[in-house]
Amino acid sequence: METLQKICLVFTIIGAINWGLVGLFDINIVNNIFGVKTMLTNLIYILVGIAGLINIGLLFNHIEK
Repeated sequence: METLQKICLVFTIIGAINWGLVGLFDINIVNNIFGVKTMLTNLIYILVGIAGLINIGLLFNHIEK
């Protein structure tokens, strides 16, 4: 499970950086690389969202131990 959370954390960080660039400079790296409203773009957004949900477990990781 630790490996999955690390992979998800990388996706979440990439998503956060992308949102930061959108907010600061109106630059969406995902759209620039994969196109606007393509299936691949939507898949990337879905994966980042799922990764964020999985990383919620990191908040409660210390409670289990």
